Amino acid sequence: MPQMMPMEWTLLYLTFLMTFLMFNIMNYFTQSPNKKTKTKESINIHKTSWKW
Repeated sequence: MPQMMPMEWTLLYLTFLMTFLMFNIMNYFTQSPNKKTKTKESINIHKTSWKW
């Protein structure tokens, strides 16, 4: 292993880098998004008349 030429180290690095990137890309794109039905939620506003 220490006697490897620098070009072989570069190829080894590129191989692991490409494997890592492909794994991450595949994991990112294979997750299906959660489909939530949009319900219209009304915001409750309590109007109070302040009497000072």
